[in-house]
Amino acid sequence: MNPIMNKKHFLSVLLVPSCILMIPAAAMLLKAEGWAWTAADFVVMWVLIASAVAAYKFVASKAPNRAYRWAAGVAAVTGLVLLWMNGAVGLIGSENNPANLMYVGVLAIGLTGAAIARLRPLGMARALFVTAVAQFLVPVIALIVWQPDFSPGVVQVFALNFGFVLMFAGSALLFRHAGTKSGGAGMPMPV
Repeated sequence: MNPIMNKKHFLSVLLVPSCILMIPAAAMLLKAEGWAWTAADFVVMWVLIASAVAAYKFVASKAPNRAYRWAAGVAAVTGLVLLWMNGAVGLIGSENNPANLMYVGVLAIGLTGAAIARLRPLGMARALFVTAVAQFLVPVIALIVWQPDFSPGVVQVFALNFGFVLMFAGSALLFRHAGTKSGGAGMPMPV
């Protein structure tokens, strides 16, 4: 049986998003300021979190070692948090700022790189390094091309963005470590 299809994996894909979304649900019940989610917000976030969990489970099922699983986890969480923050409040100005759409391109670069690498560790390392560079370039391009609203400030936007760069680069380093531990890029991944 395919590891991604067993009951344990399927249950985690269903339950992890539900558990995480109890946090905003509780905040809404307690009438915390800034927590006015609609049913659609919960559905969209459930789908995003479930997709990240499913992607992690799929990629980790191919893992030749622990470093590979950690790398996959860091990449999945970073992508999820990037989407969540960007959709909720935006990283550059507000969530309606068109410059924030470039972050979708960052994730597309990472996913395309993973597909080209066919999930091999050293190929995944290259894909995540390219993703980190793309992440770094987003506010640079936005500042040069659009000069958009950079609230809460240019330094803060670059600092927040650099946090994501470090996470993607950290994932890349873990994938590279996994590749050197498992014999390199030419090693076929277990299916």
